[in-house]
Amino acid sequence: MANFEFLEALGQIARDQNIDEGELLVALANALLAAYKRRPDSAEDAEVEINPETGEIKVWGLELDLEGNVTREWDATPEDFGRIAAQTAKQVLMQLIRDIQRRQMYEEFANREGDIVSGTVQQTDNRYTLLDLGRVEALLPQGEQIAFEKYEHGARVKVYIVEVRKTNKGPQIVVSRTHPALVAKLFEIEVPEIASGIVEIKALAREPGHRSKVAVASNDQMVDPVGACVGTRGSRVRNITNELKSERVDVVPYSDDPVTFIQSALAPARVREVQLNEAEGIATVIVHDQQLSLAIGKEGQNARLAARLTGWRIDIRSENEADDEVVEEVWTDGDDVVDETITVATDDAGAVVAVVDEVHIIDAEGNEDDIIVVDLVEGDA
Repeated sequence: MANFEFLEALGQIARDQNIDEGELLVALANALLAAYKRRPDSAEDAEVEINPETGEIKVWGLELDLEGNVTREWDATPEDFGRIAAQTAKQVLMQLIRDIQRRQMYEEFANREGDIVSGTVQQTDNRYTLLDLGRVEALLPQGEQIAFEKYEHGARVKVYIVEVRKTNKGPQIVVSRTHPALVAKLFEIEVPEIASGIVEIKALAREPGHRSKVAVASNDQMVDPVGACVGTRGSRVRNITNELKSERVDVVPYSDDPVTFIQSALAPARVREVQLNEAEGIATVIVHDQQLSLAIGKEGQNARLAARLTGWRIDIRSENEADDEVVEEVWTDGDDVVDETITVATDDAGAVVAVVDEVHIIDAEGNEDDIIVVDLVEGDA
């Protein structure tokens, strides 16, 4: 018996929920089969068929041989199966829709790992911030948040999709505000030349909330990569800085020549000379005395980011032309910046009486540690 009203209602639900109608019919047939199997007079083997043209529902009893092949089939549709079908459809339809939607959302967002999205802040606690992405919510864990940022209810923020997890309640999307790739994606949005491939981001180093360095190169000799990224009067890079809550962003030209690249990476400090030890991966950088603090940067950030950007361990030395009795050297050690000053003390006769070694260590979080060692030098007998 045709059931056009049932079929029309099913089609309307599929359209409203953006679900494939054939997939919905298969899922409903499986649910109806489970309902039929609960009857005491059900056939041992059976299948449910829903005619996609008429909506007619039939149960076919099956007789199988030892290899599972069908040797006989008959119409085993119960007389009251229309009522059973209506009750079952009502009970399982919404659950089926939810399951299908969850799967579709997972598949949609699983392909977007490594992408950037905008979300609206829903709630915040000491574990994570919940963001509304439209059809689904995302988790911004505490460890992926910039330390001093406040996420107020209703505020819109751009985040980077780190991971999409499949759960029984649908996809769990984990996002980040600290990931270095967030900066790269923001440049793709703001700079058409990057989106089109004319300008390429070659390297990126970031200390979230404080400072980033981005090395760019052009695939077109007529296009200045740094100028394209900075924009007219700094408009493009300013939009990125505003999105990152005033995080400083340095755009520097990339070079295949390590010396040139290291000089650019240490900007705004002016470098006098770079000496490379390729065997140990150490670059010794000589700067004018007045440029030393600029090369190091606030809390060692400039030196640390330059080392990450270039991949070289950077050893910074000043000329110290004014006073040969004070030697200062700064070098990167992983994420630490070590600032060592050696002072030679002399007596009135010019003899060395003590050597003072002051070591100042700054880690990536800005924590500082000082070590002072004084070596007394005994005079000649």
